[in-house]
Order: sequence, then C-alpha cells, then structure tokens
Amino acid sequence: MSSVLQLGGITKTYKKGEPNEVSVLSGVDFTLNTGEVVGLVAPSGAGKSTLLHIAGLLDTPDSGNVAIGGQDLTGKSDRRRTRTRRQDVGFVYQFHHLLQEFSAAENIVLPQLANGVGSAQAEARTQDLLGTVGLSNRAGHRPAELSGGEQQRVAFCRALANQPRILLADEPTGNLDPSTSDTVFDVLMDLVRTTGLSALIATHNLELAKRMDRVVRLEAGKLVAV
Repeated sequence: MSSVLQLGGITKTYKKGEPNEVSVLSGVDFTLNTGEVVGLVAPSGAGKSTLLHIAGLLDTPDSGNVAIGGQDLTGKSDRRRTRTRRQDVGFVYQFHHLLQEFSAAENIVLPQLANGVGSAQAEARTQDLLGTVGLSNRAGHRPAELSGGEQQRVAFCRALANQPRILLADEPTGNLDPSTSDTVFDVLMDLVRTTGLSALIATHNLELAKRMDRVVRLEAGKLVAV
C-alpha cells in the first residue's frame, strides 16, 4: 500500500520562559496510507495540534522529516512548502474560521481562485460540494446566518475545494452538541470516503475514533497504536 504522508523522527520543543522548556514531540514516526482514515487521540495539551501543523507544513519541527506524496519537504523553501500545502493538504479546525463578510459559496470559491483555478470552474466545484453536504440552498448565506453544524459543513467543503490528497482535522466536531456532532461527523466521513482522501483526524471522542480505519494515541511525545 502506498503512503501519502510520512513523518520521521519529529521533535518539537517550546520555551516557556528561561530556562524552562517543554518537549511536546519527542521522535514521532507516522505513516498515512493512501485512502486511509486514522484517528488521533490525546489529552489536551499533549501536542496533537502541533503534530497536525507540522504534518500540514504550517510549522516546522526542531528535527525530523516530513514527506508528502513521496517528496521530502524538509528544508525546502517557504514557497515550495506553501505550494505543496495549498495543493495537497486540506485543513479543518474545531472552529470553522469562515470569513464572515463572505457567503458560504464565496468562502469555498476563494481558496480555489488563490490556487489559480478559473472562476467558472471554482463556482461549479463549489456547487457540487455544497450539494454533497446538503447545503445547496444555503450557498448565498453568510456564516452568521448558518447554524453551527452548517458552518462546519461549509468548512469541510472549503478544505476539499482544491482536491487535496490529505485532510488534517483538529477536533472537527468538538464545538458542536453531541447530536449535531454525530450528524456532521457522518458528513465528513462520507466526503472522505467518496473522494478517496487520506485523513488524519484528531478527536477526544473515542466512539468517533473507533469508526476510523485505525487509531493512534499521542503519549509522552510519541505515537502509539491503540
């Protein structure tokens, strides 16, 4: 089975004022296979957000290697890392972070335009995605006019707008009530499965994690299989 994301020997330490240092990641090794959905569980403050940011090229490790699609991005220029991140990685966070002054559709169109996609193609892709998550009739609504679950579904569509290889999700339903969380998670899993994405999804919810292909836990700065 081919891999789409490989992390090797990832370390990360933060300084909390002199001379204190906090080691968050201490030699993380991880492989995400093509089409695989992996759950990442860890207590708050254990470093899962840091790990996701490093995997998605938003942050750099103190040491170790990050490879996407077989290409080692370690030490590459910011331009190269940005291009790879924009084309190959989609992000979903606990809070949707939609642009409030734009409609649901515009929030999905904008990252495509930034990636060089023509407006007609971007708009067609947007309508397809909104239809997939059942929000075609909400395309013109701004985030403040949408429910929490609807806003997060728009965020899912935005993350998939540029047809990435990898989806990285950090507590994607953690800000929703239990009933809405289950519904929205079902939507996310349907999107991942139907598009053939590879996904690493951080969650506190062990029941949700059990629905993924496998689960890993971040303990003492390392990943262990659950």
